[in-house]
Amino acid sequence: MHTEVQTILEQYHSDKTRLIDILWDVQQKYGFIPGEAIMALSEGLNMSCNDIHETISFYHFFHARPSGKHKIYLADSVIARMNGYDEIREALEQACGCTFGAVDESGTFGLYDTNCIGLSDQEPAMMVDEVVFTNLTPKKASDVIAQLKQGRDANQIANPDGNGRRDVAYVDTLVKGNIHNQGPVFFKADRDFKALLEKCLEMLPDEVIETLTVSSIRGRGGAGFPTGLKWRLGREAEGDEKYVICNADEGEPGTFKDRVLLTRSPGDVLLGMIIAAYAIGSHNGIIYLRTEYRYLKEYLEQQIQGFYDQGLLGEQILGKAFDFDIRIQMGAGAYVCGDETALIESCEGKRGTPRVKPPYPIQQGYLGMPTCVNNVETFAAVSRIIEEGAEWFRTMGTNHSSGTRLLSVSGDCQHPGIYEIEWGISLNEVLQMVGARNPMAAQVSGPSGECVSVEKDGERVFCYSDLSCNGSLMVFNESRDLLDIVKNFMRFFVDESCGICVPCRAGNIDLLRKIERVIAGRACQQDLDEGVRWGKLVRNTSRCGLGAASPKPILTTLEKFPEIYQHKLVQPHGALLPAFDMDAALQGHELAYKALVQEEME
Repeated sequence: MHTEVQTILEQYHSDKTRLIDILWDVQQKYGFIPGEAIMALSEGLNMSCNDIHETISFYHFFHARPSGKHKIYLADSVIARMNGYDEIREALEQACGCTFGAVDESGTFGLYDTNCIGLSDQEPAMMVDEVVFTNLTPKKASDVIAQLKQGRDANQIANPDGNGRRDVAYVDTLVKGNIHNQGPVFFKADRDFKALLEKCLEMLPDEVIETLTVSSIRGRGGAGFPTGLKWRLGREAEGDEKYVICNADEGEPGTFKDRVLLTRSPGDVLLGMIIAAYAIGSHNGIIYLRTEYRYLKEYLEQQIQGFYDQGLLGEQILGKAFDFDIRIQMGAGAYVCGDETALIESCEGKRGTPRVKPPYPIQQGYLGMPTCVNNVETFAAVSRIIEEGAEWFRTMGTNHSSGTRLLSVSGDCQHPGIYEIEWGISLNEVLQMVGARNPMAAQVSGPSGECVSVEKDGERVFCYSDLSCNGSLMVFNESRDLLDIVKNFMRFFVDESCGICVPCRAGNIDLLRKIERVIAGRACQQDLDEGVRWGKLVRNTSRCGLGAASPKPILTTLEKFPEIYQHKLVQPHGALLPAFDMDAALQGHELAYKALVQEEME
């Protein structure tokens, strides 16, 4: 084993910053990451075994013990639970012969829950050995397991025509694009990337930055920071090297627009990264791709190679004194890595723990150097702005929210999928566009966003000063239990907290318990008041966006739908709160007392 691990290390020049890639290669070779391999990595990387264990234990998809020849991850999301998740789960357990969180006796199957895998428009969905299966039924799930038992692999089952993994046809076989409303900015066919880059390189870097500044484009990842300003700061920052990172860690439940962009318009994204590199003076770029999109990796590598073949990447790009390379960095399953500083930590081979800011990544990021981190959609939009001009982009949207943006729509609607909208459109207009069925509530921007009432908020508009959407819109009709949805969202945040901040680590558990008490009918007004106070504490004292957003499912539904809480409340009797279950508290003592009495009698 030592020799095999050494071969893997040599592929990465024993660079400890590539630890995530190294661990993936080890796990793919052995099925998990054995202790003997960890010792060999410790020696080869000059790291302690504890440091390596620390990284392994942080990420959901790394396994330090045998976890099944076939690893099956069923997406446990709100949308999946609305579409038959429980039945699929039961079918998988019966077919595999084990429960979730366990491995069957033969070691063939390991069953695991995971959070949203970016397929909310076609759930229930699961990952089997890095291959995805969508629109599951109990029969379809059982059939996949039956074929695995017959010796077929997941790729053969999902891809019967044998499409190459570097071909878009392979991706299309696994998942649907579901682009329902294509606007003026995204998904344009037959673009001449060479001509566009030549146009860009005829401009000075400062002119490129000024074009983006005039366009008023803001980051499409959620924070909405002005892109031109970020790039200006990056150009002015001092450093021996500068980096450009594309954040493709699309982990917000209900969001899948970046998946479709990477499939349908990968060239737009790559060109945007190259433009950023030219503008700030960078020579190295990284696409941080979430594990759940592993099936896109070979296809994206082919797209990158195509840019090298055209002279759009590499040394002396288009004959200019401009060098730039792009590589793909796989994640390993951690929602918090959507935070740009946590993502950078992961790129460096460490746990994805968010950094304290300042300094900001644009000042001191990857390997301590100035780093420009932008979202997939932002880079794609930049390529179009350079093509069409800043004023063209500003004619769309509103005065303070220019251009268009992509929405990932799922839930109770006739046409879930991707919609390109101009900023300034109302919620009601979007709901009509997607064919919403008796909508009661809409979750804007996923669990970290805002739950709004269609009745009260239907005329609110999508823009940075109102519904500042990060690209996700879940629709819920009157048949849905919002309290169960809130519970699901809170459990998601508990699972995904990195644990570095006590208010986030402990506070979210307490908030989850609060909502469970409400659902169980054991909560009183004091519980709700405490939940509001604790939620504000968590929001105001956490170092990253996860903690700042995690109480929102409770806080926003309390504001918009107070009645769903109020009718569940009970009045306290005496000194004890309804949340305190006397029988449960005494149960263990009662059993112990009976055992003691029995012992005395004998």
